[in-house]
Amino acid sequence: MALAVLRSRGLEGLSAPEVTVEVHLAAGLPAFTLVGLPDTEVREARDRVRAAIQNCGFEFPQRRITVNLAPADLPKESGRFDLPIALGILIASGQLKATALDQHEFAGELALSGELRAVRGTLAMCAAMHRDAATATARAFVLPSASAPEAALIADMNILPAQNLLQVCAHLSGHESLPRFAVPPAPTLSPYPDLADVKGQAPAKRALEIAAAGAHSLLLSGPPGAGKSMLAQRLPGLLPPMTHDEALESASVHSLAGSFRLAQWKQRPFRAPHHSASAAALVGGGGTPRPGEISLAHHGTLFLDELPEFQRGVLEALREPLETGHIHVARAARRAEFPARFQLIAAMNPCPCGWLGHSSGKCRCTPDQVSRYRGKLSGPLLDRIDLMLDVPAVSEAELNARGGGESSAAVQGRVAAARARQLARQGKPNAGLTPDEIEACCLPGGDGAALLKRAMQQLGLSARAYHRILKVARTIADLAEAADGVPLAAAHIAEAVQYRRGLAH
Repeated sequence: MALAVLRSRGLEGLSAPEVTVEVHLAAGLPAFTLVGLPDTEVREARDRVRAAIQNCGFEFPQRRITVNLAPADLPKESGRFDLPIALGILIASGQLKATALDQHEFAGELALSGELRAVRGTLAMCAAMHRDAATATARAFVLPSASAPEAALIADMNILPAQNLLQVCAHLSGHESLPRFAVPPAPTLSPYPDLADVKGQAPAKRALEIAAAGAHSLLLSGPPGAGKSMLAQRLPGLLPPMTHDEALESASVHSLAGSFRLAQWKQRPFRAPHHSASAAALVGGGGTPRPGEISLAHHGTLFLDELPEFQRGVLEALREPLETGHIHVARAARRAEFPARFQLIAAMNPCPCGWLGHSSGKCRCTPDQVSRYRGKLSGPLLDRIDLMLDVPAVSEAELNARGGGESSAAVQGRVAAARARQLARQGKPNAGLTPDEIEACCLPGGDGAALLKRAMQQLGLSARAYHRILKVARTIADLAEAADGVPLAAAHIAEAVQYRRGLAH
């Protein structure tokens, strides 16, 4: 009777709890049993591990093999447990004399040849190891070579990359140690689309600058070809550069989804799902909960084009994440929480045909058709959008004008300065202010308060809209470098109020 115990990591949302891989060999008819809530991918490890062990020149034991993945109440998924299972079988059968197992953690999917393939969620696993300072200093993480560059984004991690099972066995037996992974140079950031490419649309560019400065959501309404999508695609280039912590959080979500690429490091994500996307695709879900588009857009931009064409239930699922910055995915057997602090940019046509208000007079939509089209967007959802703006068609004179407008770099400088003022004042962008913080930071002056009172009465605004106007006005004041502690001017309030009238045709 022989027993081997190794350590690996599971995935539960963005957390990566430790998993103990116990391999027991006993006399009896040959059998290979996996216990500990393994899913289909993990159960299939039996065939991958058997072939990998034999193709690496070892003997697969013809005994009763029991593999326990503890804790038993944590569901296990993916092929990340192939490597520790194979090592456990070799150690328990006496074919591998391994020392210092407690100083290592293992994860990797095995090919039938014994090669190691990359696993998703590497960043989440390394971050979990690093959160425990004692574990981070005492253990090395043995990973497939393809996963090592991603894992090395966590500072001070002892990453040991391996190409195949034989290299790991040589390392554990002391014959040839795996070299510690050297941190690769930081990738060169790809340039974002430049705002100077957009002809005309000065009011929309101003709204985009305000949205970037305060992390506000924005809805653009206008005819086809007005430049709504071009404007939305240029928002990431206006946002301040990502901090290391923001980049790490964003990369961890993409790693969990298996979509992270090293070239994306410190790049603001821009997600633009098609309007046929389901609620699970947008907010996350599945039998094993995976992050959706709102989480993949964490610390970046979520662009929803043709907003009324999305299913109403899909759009309503955005309401809570827009307020809280995270999403809870609950299923019968599993629950997971993912971050979702995204910036929503949406675009829509003013009517079903798209030409309402255009100078060509091509629109033939009836008032009832226009009302039904706009009625696809619920009041509670629109109430959570900070800025709403009409984007008219670009004139021929603007299209033929020589030279571009202001560049993204110039606007980003003002945005970064305004965002820095917000972080120094309240530790967060203005869009995230709570009612108590609004009272402390966004008090209007006498004229501004009177103007806001009239707007509330004439536009029938809700309490949420009232607070959002104050937050937008605070961002406008920050862009104007208004002193902190001074009541908001009437001009700042007036401009913020105008962005609540954007869909009024």
